[in-house]
Amino acid sequence: MTEQSSVNSTLTVSTEEQERLDLTFMRRAFELAQQAEQHDEIPVGAVVVHQGKIIGEGFNQSIMLNDPSSHAEMNAIRQAGKFLNNYRLLDCTLYVTLEPCPMCAGLLVHSRINRLVYACSDLKTGAAGSAFNLVNSPQLNHQLEVCSSILEEDCSQLLSSFFKRRRKEKKLAKKAAKDTLV
Repeated sequence: MTEQSSVNSTLTVSTEEQERLDLTFMRRAFELAQQAEQHDEIPVGAVVVHQGKIIGEGFNQSIMLNDPSSHAEMNAIRQAGKFLNNYRLLDCTLYVTLEPCPMCAGLLVHSRINRLVYACSDLKTGAAGSAFNLVNSPQLNHQLEVCSSILEEDCSQLLSSFFKRRRKEKKLAKKAAKDTLV
């Protein structure tokens, strides 16, 4: 007998099929993270899926928009809410390349997303179990199913190379500023 996993209340798939879907949707989130990097944003991408279809996409745009709330998750969830014409995203899954921060985890709880799938853990600010667990807090009225480490290596490498490049650029800018003073 094949193990079953619920994608949402109207669609049930085998565990093997769920793993395939998770990888497919995380690949799209990874593509969005690459778009963020092209705009010199922290490379995080997210998609919201409902009934097997992407209904919201986003990538970090905080710097571009001068908006500290313009995280990938926020942008994808805003788009999904508009698509469903509802602020409650029941029976939806969020795929994101980095574990959500506290702000985004709070949004996941309030929007009633059922399932969270993320690639990389964030040991400093991850609010889905790494630093603390907001998405499954018994004090809150909604908890999420959480799955992690899907496409982890690729997403981790993208983040690492981004921050390595950014540190190098800052070091060069600091040196250039120092050289102009001499």
